[in-house]
Amino acid sequence: MKLGLQLGYWGAQPPTGTAELVAAAEQAGFDAIFTAEAWGSDAFTPLAWWGRETSRVRLGTSIVQMSGRAPTSIAMHALTLDHLSGGRVVLGMGVSGPQVVEGWYGQPFSKPLARTREVVDIIRQVLAREDKVTNAGPHYPLPYEGPGATGLGKPLKPIVHPLRSDIPIWLGAEGPKNVAQTAEIADGWIPIFYTPKSAGMYQPWLDEGFAREGARRTRADFEIAATCHVQVVADAAEKQAVIDGMKPVVALYMGGMGAKEQNFHKMVFERMGYGDTADRVQELFLGGKKDEATALIPDELVDDMHIIGTAGEVKERAAQWEETGVTTLLLSCRSAAEVHAIAEILA
Repeated sequence: MKLGLQLGYWGAQPPTGTAELVAAAEQAGFDAIFTAEAWGSDAFTPLAWWGRETSRVRLGTSIVQMSGRAPTSIAMHALTLDHLSGGRVVLGMGVSGPQVVEGWYGQPFSKPLARTREVVDIIRQVLAREDKVTNAGPHYPLPYEGPGATGLGKPLKPIVHPLRSDIPIWLGAEGPKNVAQTAEIADGWIPIFYTPKSAGMYQPWLDEGFAREGARRTRADFEIAATCHVQVVADAAEKQAVIDGMKPVVALYMGGMGAKEQNFHKMVFERMGYGDTADRVQELFLGGKKDEATALIPDELVDDMHIIGTAGEVKERAAQWEETGVTTLLLSCRSAAEVHAIAEILA
């Protein structure tokens, strides 16, 4: 199992100390660094900026929101960065949710599975550069011939010859149909809130995708990159403090990330067996009672979602994650010293 440094997306201001974290990950033998985007910072620019000082780690997005760019634009970003980095890009993408897609990007959210399939196919056409890029699908028609079209559009090939004709594409997916499609058409999966206890829930969905005609990968060469926080603590009291400190983030995703009628993250927690808790947390969170919502998050849920313990316990827990099929742990770290310490423990 490999290690990846999860840099995430920015808050109100750009983060500090990131260059030191990236350098430490490169030195400590981490396999990759990953960036994300929501509705502030983008995922590609930080990789180009911080990744320029690296020579070995892979540069991944977890995730690029597909509705924020045309599929050909995503391919251009990946193609360019792959050249600049010497072939180290991992393109992680996802559909996001209706609040962001329709409220921020001004695009329809309907048919996310069909849109994903079209995006992946178009990007692969661009990178393969075997022929002019076309798409007959209804979501991203190429050339465009719909309302307002001039009729002058023509199929094109990328001017730049890609360094690699087949950049790894990993997809963020949460529900049964999305996970199955990911196993069918992608090179890897970036689950959210994946845990050893919930891993069994996903296996039939993955198996369905791998069994489809024309499936791109098998379990043997399919990557699963799960995000978690790893922290070494001295005793139970320190562990409890860490767990308590992480509950507000869980409450945010469970109760506040998405509309009341459609919160995909909340649905994951429901599938994990926390339906009643999720309902109450959402009710309190959307009602402005964030502290009360946070207080309802169970210790055991946070403990299952992350790896927190003594050095020996961390090593044992990491092995459990690997046994479920995780090929990469995407870790959030706070300092270069922590990066090196975790690398040493999990070496």
